[in-house]
Amino acid sequence: VIVGCYTPNQYAILDGQTLEPLSIKSVADSKDWKTNNKLPEVRVASIVASEQKPFWVINLKESGWVYLVDYTNPKNPTETRLKADNALHDGGWVTLPGSKEKRYFLVAANAKNRICVVDTVAKKVIKCVATGKIPHPGRGANIVHPKHGPVFVSSHIGDTKVVMIGSDPKGHPKKAWTVVDSFELKSAGSLFVKSHPKSNNLWIDMPLSAKPGANGEAAVYNIKTGKVQYVKISPKRIVHFEYNAAGNEVWISGWLDNTIYVYNDKNLKLKKKIKGPWVKTPTGKFNVTNTSKDIY
Repeated sequence: VIVGCYTPNQYAILDGQTLEPLSIKSVADSKDWKTNNKLPEVRVASIVASEQKPFWVINLKESGWVYLVDYTNPKNPTETRLKADNALHDGGWVTLPGSKEKRYFLVAANAKNRICVVDTVAKKVIKCVATGKIPHPGRGANIVHPKHGPVFVSSHIGDTKVVMIGSDPKGHPKKAWTVVDSFELKSAGSLFVKSHPKSNNLWIDMPLSAKPGANGEAAVYNIKTGKVQYVKISPKRIVHFEYNAAGNEVWISGWLDNTIYVYNDKNLKLKKKIKGPWVKTPTGKFNVTNTSKDIY
């Protein structure tokens, strides 16, 4: 098991059964990938695990480096360091229809308005794709575009754009790692997108919107038609979507009204509200099946 830290600037490896600490590795010495300047802090922003080999992908926020950490020997892990861009944040795996391979990891470089493509097999950063202002995909969304094939989707904090990056280098090599399509939302301030292989919808939130009322709405993009409609979830801020395992419900966090809203993905109607003293400013919530199988 690995734990990444903002403060102190480090990651810790623990025994997966007992949680006994096995090693601690500082990342404070990680200098800016481009200038080689020392930085006041370097935070571990996100981590994902390879499903083929014993290594983790660790993204260092301020310095813009991606570390592939081999934990074959957890007391003395080895690092392969890849230059990406600043400032690395959220990201997710590319998943292709009919394939279980998790090879490409896409991570947002917020400060440079790009999304970087990490090839974890070749152990290199293939490309950093220019998107919109401050991309924030969360884990992103993997959908099949009716014209361009498999794409990875991200929205943005700083503008209204939702972009689709071609993600199938074998089936659609000319479109891979380029923005093949995009559409506009009614507002900037998005943090998360989410879809499901059994759904025709892509859900997008706008919790940081400065436009009155928009932060309580969800934008729902129909993958087949390309049309966007808006669903008023709450008069207050909502954030983050999670499908159930069947792919027919979407769970939405009412961040300011302490409610989890359960919506029917087919007709976009409210099915249930989950409330209680334990539901306080809910944000991320994760279905065990979808999380363990990287379905998003």
